[in-house]
Amino acid sequence: MKIQAIGLMSGTSLDGLDLCFAAFEKQDIWKFEILKAETIPYPENWEEKLRNSIHLSSEELLALHSEYGFYLGQKVQEFISNHQLKDIDLISSHGHTVFHQPQRNFTLQIGDGRAVKIETGLPVVYDFRSQDVLMGGNGAPLVPIGDELLFPQYDACLNLGGFSNISLKKNHQRIAFDIAPFNIVLNRLAQKFDKKFDENGDIARKGHINESLLTKLNSLDFYSQPHPKSLGIEWCTEFVFPLLENLAAEDVMATFTEHVAHQISHVIHQYGLQNILCTGGGTYNTFLIEKIRAKTESDIIIPEQAIIDYKEALIFGFMGVLKVNNEINVLSSATGSTSDHSSGLIV
Repeated sequence: MKIQAIGLMSGTSLDGLDLCFAAFEKQDIWKFEILKAETIPYPENWEEKLRNSIHLSSEELLALHSEYGFYLGQKVQEFISNHQLKDIDLISSHGHTVFHQPQRNFTLQIGDGRAVKIETGLPVVYDFRSQDVLMGGNGAPLVPIGDELLFPQYDACLNLGGFSNISLKKNHQRIAFDIAPFNIVLNRLAQKFDKKFDENGDIARKGHINESLLTKLNSLDFYSQPHPKSLGIEWCTEFVFPLLENLAAEDVMATFTEHVAHQISHVIHQYGLQNILCTGGGTYNTFLIEKIRAKTESDIIIPEQAIIDYKEALIFGFMGVLKVNNEINVLSSATGSTSDHSSGLIV
């Protein structure tokens, strides 16, 4: 039976809202087809609102939760109308992460799914992370269920977004974890050059590696911790950004790119990975990809553009499909929760 869903994803790097309309069908294995996909850049006022959401009072945050839900619903409705989409079974929304502190048993993705439903009139699945955190998990990464069922032909799936993360098979179990911050740091540095991001890694390529900074970054405790583990903006604010102050931005970008390449290649060697599917906006950072390839003999596979850009939105759509079928959509081996489970709220 074929189910068609729209997946919504807003990443920590605030590149924009990803919408992916896809068909899913289960025969012997799950098959998918991306029917239409689009990224809607955030207007300046929304980018500002989301970036500053971590500093809001509780009342202001609740108001933004509703407002952003209606915004998402309006954008989905425009997406449906512009592309004349038919036979949509559900909308599956990740929301936008404001807080992520699993060690304190909470995570918050704003964008009220009920508001999305009011705007669109379609069933909505949302809030995928909270249940996992309450079950003792990291609430992240969630994408491994899609890696397992939609992309089983690869040894590992590497995502390069606000944070770099990976999912892979170990002892017949899917494990996954965040590797290092990525665009959440580089995009902030690129703003010093009046750019939203460092296209192709061109700015970083001009910089020089600061060996002292590189050593400090590679020595951060997170990298020696066992999986499952995940990162949030709070961690960067506490441990990373203070190290980058009072240094030339070009050199910091060169050094940070080297740092990320080092951490990724370390994981590739550690698990003996041969073929790795690479997706997310950071895949276009040719400087980083060159560095990873130079540090490992593994095959770094860069797929078609729709998969690079929309794999996360695709998989959140898929997670909604699994949820409405009451099937497992979160793997405890990836998040560290007490058991596999079916997560998300349906409205």
